[in-house]
Amino acid sequence: MTVLKNPFFFFPVLLFGLNQLLEKAFQIFIPIIHAYLDDLLAMPVILGITLQLFRWMHPAKNSYIFAKTPIIISWVYVSLVFEWFLPRQSPQYISDPWDILCYGMGTIYFYRWMNKPKAQ
Repeated sequence: MTVLKNPFFFFPVLLFGLNQLLEKAFQIFIPIIHAYLDDLLAMPVILGITLQLFRWMHPAKNSYIFAKTPIIISWVYVSLVFEWFLPRQSPQYISDPWDILCYGMGTIYFYRWMNKPKAQ
């Protein structure tokens, strides 16, 4: 199954879209969801799209999956950019250690349920 058809990818994308619709179109904000849901869903979406792109670029490797090291590096990179670098560049960004935890939980979700070889 391609990443894009994987329900473990589809669910975070759908949940993200629904949350954005509620917040932007209907001005419905649930504080804890507003603060952390996007951070929780970011890594499965980012890594899922990246995995699908790698599979398209390397079609001979049907069952391409990411090793642990690039996944961990992705988590560290996103955490540093969004929780250290950007908050120092602009007051629009706020550093929150709980976001790093959410990125980590999303990374574990990706590794456990989405980073699987493509079914033949």
